Amino acid sequence: MAAPETRYARSGDLHIAYQTVGDGPQDLVFVHGWISHIEHVWEEPSVARFFSRLASFTRLILLDKRGTGMSDPVPLDRLPTLEERMDDVRAVMDAAGSERATLFGTSEAGALNLMFAATHPDRTAALILLNSYARIAWAPDYPWGIPADAAGELLKSIEVGWGQGVAFEALVASQANDPAQRAWWARYQRLAASPGAAVTLLRRAYDTDARSVLSAIRVPTLVLHRAGDPFSGPEHGRYLAEHIPGARYVELSGADHLLFAEDADRIVTEVREFVTGIRDETERERVLATVLFADIVDSTARAAALGDRRWRDVLDRYYAVVRLELARFRGRELDTAGDGVFASFDGPARAIRCGVAIARAVRPLDLAVRVGLHTGECEVIGDKVGGIAVHIGARVAAQARADEVLVSSTVRDLVAGSGIEFDDRGVQALKGVPGEWRLFGVRRAA
Repeated sequence: MAAPETRYARSGDLHIAYQTVGDGPQDLVFVHGWISHIEHVWEEPSVARFFSRLASFTRLILLDKRGTGMSDPVPLDRLPTLEERMDDVRAVMDAAGSERATLFGTSEAGALNLMFAATHPDRTAALILLNSYARIAWAPDYPWGIPADAAGELLKSIEVGWGQGVAFEALVASQANDPAQRAWWARYQRLAASPGAAVTLLRRAYDTDARSVLSAIRVPTLVLHRAGDPFSGPEHGRYLAEHIPGARYVELSGADHLLFAEDADRIVTEVREFVTGIRDETERERVLATVLFADIVDSTARAAALGDRRWRDVLDRYYAVVRLELARFRGRELDTAGDGVFASFDGPARAIRCGVAIARAVRPLDLAVRVGLHTGECEVIGDKVGGIAVHIGARVAAQARADEVLVSSTVRDLVAGSGIEFDDRGVQALKGVPGEWRLFGVRRAA
């Protein structure tokens, strides 16, 4: 089958390649894991057949993430964060005229789709995850992840063998003896990404941990996972299904990590049943957000020294500066009290950079601020948000030092690969919040 026409959506200063196929009643946005090239995929008959079947009952939307395939290239140190990838998906949906779609992600696209579904439930009709994961790295509380030494060896082998079909036998075991498919995979690698980009993207996936997002998913979710997947075993899929409210888990036979070859018809059958059975949902009352709290250090002493009128003038200038930075980084002001500011963001990296910008911008006013950030599920209350995540954010801010942006470990884990650097502030108790929390000070926000 010939490749559909490729078009481009504008996401910030970059162009994101996308295609639309079919004219079904519901939109299905398919997000490739790791790397992609949306024109070359159609040259492999099994892949073309898979996408054609999906397009027979949906309007299928395909895209290349920035830095891969036919989308604009970016330097290795600026490959996209989860937040930027969300922007790209939203830009493609807007360009394609899709107000709401089911998101279908494979492998490392899982974290992106999880973040998007939790952050933008109004744009997400449902969520499908195939051979995916919220975290791929081993941890004491995640024993089925890949150990660091094994990940290092994998990255070395990929860099050395990139463009020659490296990892084909592991990723598509059912086709290990098919030289034509292996040759197609080798060219796919060369077209989809450079060796440096491929390694950097996989390393970033290894550093990402989106488990904290799972409980915030409030859309119908289908988790599909092959029982013998050698890269991300079925434990990853079971974990997703156990921690996403109401998720349905289907374990498939086979050992292929990639989607298109082994029993692909079964995948299409499961997706068809799930998608065509979706009913309209009422508007979601909870959403994933990053909350920011900022206040002026020693404000009481400053107010007493200046007097009410002069202090009011200082506050007016302070709020003008803060609102300018909120607008720059797409933050939403939710409340102010005294010298405090409460705002929310749809991405943690933007929130961090806004906090750093606020701290820098108020220095000419001879002010210092403390800023705290946390990402979590928030209850929508009119035009504002509330809930435990908001309380955590406020308590994190209370622990911050003068002129410091302090974040929870949840925020730190979600901005892996963003270039933002942190100093570990250790484990601390937050007043009124159960358990202990590891906090991190922002050292540098690139």
